Amino acid sequence: MQFFNLHTHQFTNQSNVLELVNQYPQEFDAAIPFYSIGIHPWYIDQKTLEANLQIIESKLQEPNCLALGECGLDKRIEVPLELQQTVFERQLALAQKHNKPVVIHCVAAFQEVIAIKKRLKITVPMLIHGFSKNLQVANELIKNGFYISFGKYLLRNPEMEAVFLSIPNDQFFLETDTIEEGIDEVYALAARYKNIDIEELKQIISKNFETVFGS
Repeated sequence: MQFFNLHTHQFTNQSNVLELVNQYPQEFDAAIPFYSIGIHPWYIDQKTLEANLQIIESKLQEPNCLALGECGLDKRIEVPLELQQTVFERQLALAQKHNKPVVIHCVAAFQEVIAIKKRLKITVPMLIHGFSKNLQVANELIKNGFYISFGKYLLRNPEMEAVFLSIPNDQFFLETDTIEEGIDEVYALAARYKNIDIEELKQIISKNFETVFGS
């Protein structure tokens, strides 16, 4: 594997990039080779909830579905947090049942996500995507066994360098999410921050990929 993009909404179909493309149950595209699928907290709809959970469970049993997500909690939206938690927990139960990692969207709710992981005794890998917070939050996540993925904010905010450098090599990934830059640009900056060459960075992420997703 040349490059691995943990989370993207844009399938670019490059031969040297393995992309984990985010998919939604109602808009599923079977042409995408590797994907995650989940109910994003922004798009929770109680009318379609049961049908969506059924689609997700069926896709989790397919080898091309590498993860559940993105799903999670967001305190800055109008969807009631209690409903978000219920939907998040039901998805985590499916991930646990089918032994799939979980790509997590989390906004201002890190303590809640950590508490849910502990209470439900989730053992599948949980990956926080698009990390933008400080060292304290990062350390708490690492201590509780989460993986952290960097992309947009690593490129946009120089203060993220110190946070990124604090993450152990076996607990991070890189991504593009919705930005226009390619994953190669994220790798280039990450390698510069770590003071290693791109090939060494690729090896680190390949190893993490194998640990989390299997070979």
